[in-house]
Amino acid sequence: MRSGLVRGGLVFLAVLHLSWGVPATVAPRWFYDTFPGLGHAWTAAYPPYNVHLVTDLGATFTAFGVLLLLAAWLADRKVTAVVLCGVLVFSSLHLAFHLRNHGELGGVDLVASLAALLTGVVLPAALLVLDRRKRA
Repeated sequence: MRSGLVRGGLVFLAVLHLSWGVPATVAPRWFYDTFPGLGHAWTAAYPPYNVHLVTDLGATFTAFGVLLLLAAWLADRKVTAVVLCGVLVFSSLHLAFHLRNHGELGGVDLVASLAALLTGVVLPAALLVLDRRKRA
């Protein structure tokens, strides 16, 4: 039987990716100026604004969100592994960039953004391990 925790983790990651991807795709300027919200502007700390770049990033997050939902729905370990590996590669490369390039971020916003990016690497890796262990 497939782990409800893995399925829940897939849905959680999907909702996060879709909540970033859809706004970045349909309202790139708003996303650039306001992400992640609550008065913080992490994306805007990497000027200049580029509509093409933000829209492409939104499309990437949206695609991952859809793939994560499909993996949760299909409940197939091979599909789950492929999707999580894709998310893990993207998230690891994204984190690596931001570890080297802080833009105009500093203090609490820098630490929070790096922690969020690290979580984006740790969570899919943990789900991969958990799903593999459930198989054994």
